[in-house]
Amino acid sequence: MKRKLVVIGAGMASGRALEHLLAADPDGWDITLFNAERRGNYNRIMLSPVLSGEKTYADIVTHDDAFYTQHNITCRFGESVVRIDRAAKLVYSNSGTAPYDKLLIATGSAPFLIPVAGKDLPGVLTYRDMDDTQAMIDASARPCAKAVVIGGGLLGLEAAAGLAARGMEVTVIHLMGHLMERQLDPAAGYLLQKDLEARGIRVHCKGATKAILGQDRVEAVLLEDGTIYAADLVCMAVGIRPETRIATDAALEIGRGILVNDQMITSDPDILAVGECVEHNAQLFGLVAPLYDQARVVAATLQGQAAAFQPAQTATKLKVTGVDLFSAGDFAEGQGREDIVFRDPARGVYKRLIIEADRLIGAVIYGDTADGSWFFGLIKDGTPIAPMRDTLIFGPAYQGGAQTDPLAAVAALPPEAEICGCNGICKGTIVAAIHGGATTLTAIKAQTKASASCGTCTGLVEQVLASTLGDAFQRPAAQPICGCTDLTHEDVRRLIKARGLKSMPAVMQELGWRTSCGCHHCRPALNFYLLADWPMDYTDDAQSRFVNERNHANIQKDGTYSVVPRMWGGMTNPRELRAIADAADKYAIPAVKVTGGQRIDLLGVRKEDLPHVWADLNAAGLVSGHAYSKGLRTVKTCVGTDFCRFGTQDSTGLGIKLEQRLWGSWTPHKVKLAVSGCPRNCAEATCKDVGIVCVDSGFEIGVGGAAGMDLRETDRLAKVATEQEAIDLTVAFVQLYREHAKYLDRPYKWLAKVGLAWVQAQIVEDAATRAALIARFDLSQSLYQRDPWADRATPQAQADFAPLADLTQEAAE
Repeated sequence: MKRKLVVIGAGMASGRALEHLLAADPDGWDITLFNAERRGNYNRIMLSPVLSGEKTYADIVTHDDAFYTQHNITCRFGESVVRIDRAAKLVYSNSGTAPYDKLLIATGSAPFLIPVAGKDLPGVLTYRDMDDTQAMIDASARPCAKAVVIGGGLLGLEAAAGLAARGMEVTVIHLMGHLMERQLDPAAGYLLQKDLEARGIRVHCKGATKAILGQDRVEAVLLEDGTIYAADLVCMAVGIRPETRIATDAALEIGRGILVNDQMITSDPDILAVGECVEHNAQLFGLVAPLYDQARVVAATLQGQAAAFQPAQTATKLKVTGVDLFSAGDFAEGQGREDIVFRDPARGVYKRLIIEADRLIGAVIYGDTADGSWFFGLIKDGTPIAPMRDTLIFGPAYQGGAQTDPLAAVAALPPEAEICGCNGICKGTIVAAIHGGATTLTAIKAQTKASASCGTCTGLVEQVLASTLGDAFQRPAAQPICGCTDLTHEDVRRLIKARGLKSMPAVMQELGWRTSCGCHHCRPALNFYLLADWPMDYTDDAQSRFVNERNHANIQKDGTYSVVPRMWGGMTNPRELRAIADAADKYAIPAVKVTGGQRIDLLGVRKEDLPHVWADLNAAGLVSGHAYSKGLRTVKTCVGTDFCRFGTQDSTGLGIKLEQRLWGSWTPHKVKLAVSGCPRNCAEATCKDVGIVCVDSGFEIGVGGAAGMDLRETDRLAKVATEQEAIDLTVAFVQLYREHAKYLDRPYKWLAKVGLAWVQAQIVEDAATRAALIARFDLSQSLYQRDPWADRATPQAQADFAPLADLTQEAAE
């Protein structure tokens, strides 16, 4: 007598289980198959080609009517199961019942909907089945239709590519910093975004959806930052959850999914589960390979055969035509792990292998995935890789290593790429001069003026010479920015501008970084260069800053911090002083010191007290003095004409105006200013980065002083008649320094490289350039002149700064 098997869900996992079962015992089971959809099993993996128009529904059907008829399967499609009576062994649907000896639950997963206003409007869809796909196809038929896809994971990007192929204007909104962050590292995510944008798909990362707008149907999507994207269709692809409601109602054991053992049996021995609805050993499953392994085990268990499900490594590929990516294993950073990275910017290729204990444990490949299966085999098998360590990155066919060309980034520049910004000289002009006989840097300067002004493009000009002349050119050895690249700071700065690189992954990929994510030497520098060059496009990366800048206070040798509030031009008042004294008492701060920059330093502040101290000081009107930053530290002043018998100008007022204009700006290194009210120079202006000495006839401005490890008097930049001229020249000088200096070079070191005459030509003699520099500085300040203390004097910050545990407490017993 046949045993009765009821299957809830006609998806790929249950379909494969039926295939194995029927192959082993074609006549042993009376099978009833329920499915909420009005159709049987089809290949859901291929919904993306259906959406894009590359396939039809008929092309992806795996079990047609003939299959079900041949095996005498009772198909109850379009019927949703509403209840399981475990005691009576009955399944109830919205149209009747079905008895079972064994029950297989294969309800799959349910899409997660962001709980925002408007999520239930017509036109808001998920992307899970053929009905969703057909709805998106129908929506794409409207002329000039716009779609917003919320979610930049596998499913969301496949939906976006399909809708774009149908002619829709598509925007992808992704909460995280790069696409597919669970499968890809930032470098591969950058290349994927670049490819999608080349197809006309707009990508908005770090975008949090606030609401979906519309009256009778969806009209737009509103983000938390105020951005609005028009939309005739919104596809939510932000994640899935195991569909466990029917199992929960039946009182089966549930975790995140339906709990199963190695034999895929639930807490009821007569009920099995398979697919995305199950949880096995605290793990959920969303890729087809482990689901098919589960299906094999289900069939064996139903036959009474020994079998056990053991999850295997899985690999990820994106089903978007023309996009080649591969991801497998574990690619997170960790102690004892090392990376092998290969980049070919010209071809858009990126490969990263992660090695631990002489084994390949992870791989991320973009652009050339031909060797993906081979790498995947090494990961799954745990193959020792020491014998092929030097050539591993080149794949199975490569038997010898070859060094990559350090000039590749410059060689890839088109002829119209600007090399010398000062004189507007492009690569093609320099190459033409080289072919005309200018084979030295001196000759290039003479013929083209490239590198003849500020000198910051010298390295790039030399690289153009080297890539054009080959071995015939001998360039002086230059110190690269770090071991991740052969490019110098100056090279990187120029290439960031010339190639329009606006993110750290973009810089590392396009300039051929040898590591996946850079290092503690290059990341702070790149973070500053991107911040200075693209303030509207780049967001400051706090994790690429030094610890003092991350914590907005200077760490001391005992692990405590110092807090220095800003005092404009060295001026304060009784209210501020009382707030400082009260904070010192309240938080038992052991030392209070007057600094050489006319500030008060609170020394010995515990890290967990920092947000509280900041909040108290903020309440008195005090903001961060940035005594920890690569930015403006202080503007020191004397009392000037307000009180001094010898004062010639209002030095205090000028100092306050300068500090209020410049504070909060990030610079290559710290910047200190001073304004002295007369030539007696009580504010010591002649040894500052910018020093202004007031005289009867105006203001004498000096730059490039130093009073630390190096002692240097300022060079005379200019003498001006008005206070506004002094402010303008100072702002322009700081911006010129921001745009051209090497990271961690103080202004005097930068001046030694570019020459005072060049600086004077830019900001003293050229009014248009000076005005443009001031405008760019003010634009940056509109975004970054914020008090970091106020931003962090919050309950959340207090939790972030609190210790992980209190190890001083003792147990009662």
